[in-house]
Amino acid sequence: MARNFADRLCAAVKLRRSHAVVGLDPVLPRLPEFIKREAAAQYGKTARGAAAAILAFNRLVIDAVADQVALVKPQSAFYELYGEHGVAAFWETVRYARSKGLLTIADAKRGDIGSTAEGYASAFFGHPSPLETWEEPDQWADSLTVNPYLGSDGLVPFVRRAEARGTGLFILVKTSNPSSGELQDQPLLSGETVAQQVAKLVDSLGFRLVGQAGYSAVGAVVGATYPEDLKRYRAEMPRAILLVPGYGAQGGTADDVVGAFNLDGLGAVINASRSIIYAYPGTDPSPQEAAAAIAGAVAAMNRDINGALQAAGKLAW
Repeated sequence: MARNFADRLCAAVKLRRSHAVVGLDPVLPRLPEFIKREAAAQYGKTARGAAAAILAFNRLVIDAVADQVALVKPQSAFYELYGEHGVAAFWETVRYARSKGLLTIADAKRGDIGSTAEGYASAFFGHPSPLETWEEPDQWADSLTVNPYLGSDGLVPFVRRAEARGTGLFILVKTSNPSSGELQDQPLLSGETVAQQVAKLVDSLGFRLVGQAGYSAVGAVVGATYPEDLKRYRAEMPRAILLVPGYGAQGGTADDVVGAFNLDGLGAVINASRSIIYAYPGTDPSPQEAAAAIAGAVAAMNRDINGALQAAGKLAW
């Protein structure tokens, strides 16, 4: 069996001394002009050209951050909108990130039941056996975000595949968007909220996938924009690694995310997208200027989070 995902993640975080996740959410109008010009010159202003520009930008970002972070998180929607060329750029991004020693989170928020869930699990983690496909790509995603709305029937197929392949899951529990409370904060007859019930499900499903580091390959998504909830769900899912969106452009701060960590200084990874990948000045920086600005933004994020953890007595190194 492949090495436990949570063990791989904890080791990578310690190696880089970084809890940061760089979200690869490329929006074509915001890409540097030199990248768009080069792609358009080769492919024209087409979906293929857009996908080529996105891939070139992602490579620039990955090269700029690879020695400072452990994980990147491409959001599937930003690629799928360009059809087959965008999907190809998504997977080439995953492969390129992994070739640079980074772990990947495929942010696709899949969720279904039965054979459909098995199909989604195969799409992101590979088939159970190479005999079940004509060609087995050499690399898949290391982890996947999953929607729990269908209950355990919609989660167990992903959990089983994650266990078999040494991959990980991040199940949505309390998301960072303003309207999340419309469903997630609603009380049940037990007095608990919907999100608290999902947290219990995450904890129970992850019990068998706990690695040597003490964390499970079944993690959870809890937003930085609700710091009190972070503390609550940290306590309710002690073995889960929390993927925490909302830092940076959405308003979450380093002090807000400290509650996501256990006393060992582990147990959470913090996502930032726009504040990192668009850190360069203006719309037409040089390649060197763009790379330096992105690298500088990641370095600042690492200092910010590590400083807050040190002040709280939770720094892992």
